[in-house]
Amino acid sequence: MIRLEPAGAEALLLVLADEPDARLPQRIAVLAETLRQHFGHLLVDLVPGWTTLLLHYDLTRTDHLALGRHIEPLLEDWLKAPAANDAGKLHQIPVWYCGEDLAKVAESCGLSAAEVVDIHSGGEYRVGAIGFSPGFAYLGGLDARLALPRRGSPRIRVPAGSLAIAERQTAIYPQASPGGWHLLGLCPWSLFDASREPPCPLALGDRVRFFAIDEARYRAEGGEA
Repeated sequence: MIRLEPAGAEALLLVLADEPDARLPQRIAVLAETLRQHFGHLLVDLVPGWTTLLLHYDLTRTDHLALGRHIEPLLEDWLKAPAANDAGKLHQIPVWYCGEDLAKVAESCGLSAAEVVDIHSGGEYRVGAIGFSPGFAYLGGLDARLALPRRGSPRIRVPAGSLAIAERQTAIYPQASPGGWHLLGLCPWSLFDASREPPCPLALGDRVRFFAIDEARYRAEGGEA
């Protein structure tokens, strides 16, 4: 059952499911677009999560009670609608598996470094949310054999392009930033550019597969250490 929960003075949180599933990000993306089309004049921003959709609204035009009443019929229709057959766009992304945490991850998981690379690059991941920093795509579906909690002490600076894992997710840091995930490698591609349209090539519901490259190819494709 969908729950509507106030989130501060100017936001309404739609809790759409108790647990994420592979199709839910695409369905949430559809819902977000539907709400934007119908109530864009009331909304400032829509922020999808794995099981949620956060609606930031214009407090001079509505409040959480009125907005809830407005969107209720659309939520009922959304619940009844069948899941789309679209599997989501597939992105194949190169990674130089040279991360400073690779050896420690292997040891913690009882694997060799080569096995970690094989398992990680052998998976297919789903974009379930984009946030934390511009273009930071949370990719679900990490193999349980690689599941580790976040680092006890986050790094002050993680280089842009760093591929990392935490719990059952993986991601690439689009910009240099603090971070507490385990670093497995580096991607030579820029995954966020404000001058591009769209700025981020990854969208909610898209699929991602990684493939291993060596240092020479990483540098040839524009990667920096």
